[in-house]
Amino acid sequence: MNKFLSTVSAVSLAVAVFTGALLPASAAGKLVVGTDIDAGTLDPRQSRDSTAYRVADLLYAGLVHITPSLEAVPDLAESWETPDSQTFIFKLRPDLKFSDGSPLTAEDVVFTYTTLIDPNFGAPQRALFQPVEKIEALDERTVKFSLSAPYAPLLSYLDMGIVSKKAAEAGQDMALKPLGAGPMKLTNWNRGSDIVMETNPTYWRGAPEIDQVTLKIIGDNSARAQAFEAGDLDVIQSPLSPQDVTRLAADDRFEKVISAGLGITYLHFNTSDPLLADPKMRQAFSKLVDQATIVNDIYQGVDQIATSMILPSSWAFSPDIKQPEFDVEGAIALFNELGWKDTNGDGILDKDGKPLTITIATHSEDPNRVQALEFLQAVFQQAGVETKAQISDWPSFSTNYVQQGKHQIALLGWLSIVDPDRLMYAQLITDGPNNWAKYSNAELDTLLKKGRSELDQESRKQAYQQAATLLSTELPYYVISYQGYQLFHQKDLPVTTIQTNPRGNLRGLIGYTD
Repeated sequence: MNKFLSTVSAVSLAVAVFTGALLPASAAGKLVVGTDIDAGTLDPRQSRDSTAYRVADLLYAGLVHITPSLEAVPDLAESWETPDSQTFIFKLRPDLKFSDGSPLTAEDVVFTYTTLIDPNFGAPQRALFQPVEKIEALDERTVKFSLSAPYAPLLSYLDMGIVSKKAAEAGQDMALKPLGAGPMKLTNWNRGSDIVMETNPTYWRGAPEIDQVTLKIIGDNSARAQAFEAGDLDVIQSPLSPQDVTRLAADDRFEKVISAGLGITYLHFNTSDPLLADPKMRQAFSKLVDQATIVNDIYQGVDQIATSMILPSSWAFSPDIKQPEFDVEGAIALFNELGWKDTNGDGILDKDGKPLTITIATHSEDPNRVQALEFLQAVFQQAGVETKAQISDWPSFSTNYVQQGKHQIALLGWLSIVDPDRLMYAQLITDGPNNWAKYSNAELDTLLKKGRSELDQESRKQAYQQAATLLSTELPYYVISYQGYQLFHQKDLPVTTIQTNPRGNLRGLIGYTD
């Protein structure tokens, strides 16, 4: 049975450990972390953004915890067994408590996951738990998950924070007044400014070494880096502007962790848009993406040029799967084949008397994405595409635009890709909850279902490689880069041991190691 690791995993490049902590003169026991966006919610079941996930990891605890090397290890559950391929039985630790001192039992686990899989609850991550057919409490400390089919990635997703059934049913809004059993509890949330948390002494591992964690929301990457350099922040991490990464990495006042990440930056094609419904149109636009310039010049090499939907760190990766490469002449030839030609001699492709017009969009908080979008706009226009750029704040861009399927081409990213299923299933299966463009392909549906139901890793690999090969032609997504992960912290953090995580979670910065 899995047990917590007594030493830091040697296989994770994203772990930095040192001893001999020093207490900052002005901030003993406190940690101030800079982040780019505010959390949309503090209910872990409704989380959609990176800040919400990271705060939830502190305020709540799940059945398991995911280590930096992506291993599921016990958290609230002290052990588990699988009597058959469709049954998981978890034994909770004795005397678990929420941060208000109330008991946490199997009924809270059942409540959390029952609401999570309820279609009416609208959980963004519901598709990750689709094979979960029933959750039941066998006694106060024992929870049984019954699955409709074998489900290989389940343990990777069971770090979902457990919420209090009693509090929720009494009307407490977990989105605003969270009650969890994690290492911290909420002190104050000033929307758009900061999220302040303090020690939760009831966490089963004991109180963290840090008394208070404050997340400061500073949307501009460079402003956040400057606040860190000025000593106003103790920690900053991705997303960071490449020029700031280079400067901070050379500054011996700071500790740094620079490694491969668990995210992608990609173009999301709205396949429900009439202009982009034909895969050949998406192929043509993809051939206008100069990955080398975006990754090496705009992002200054902190990311890696992508070739497919599968991260190179994944067991399912194959270098033989290739997306279209940058080829302006090839793109124009494809447009011509589809009837878009420069019939007026004005440099703009047209068809049936209408110019070829497209809108590409991203959010304003990431200046490198803005720069990449403007660069793409210039390349598209040089190829004869009348191109509009739309830039808005993250809530407007994500919630009110992309997630409503109002975009044509959107530049954005996915993080925390702990399994190929995490990137592909909910986003690309027909009627998936994150399939905002309404993409549908029966062959892909079959492959994605096989990838999550096969327990043999080689069979899973074959399914995901076939899926990635299909997607490299269909192109609902064009993956520009595999994201790197960067974290910088002041040398005098008041903890004895530091462990960083490429997911960006913060438990390893407040005194816990796996």
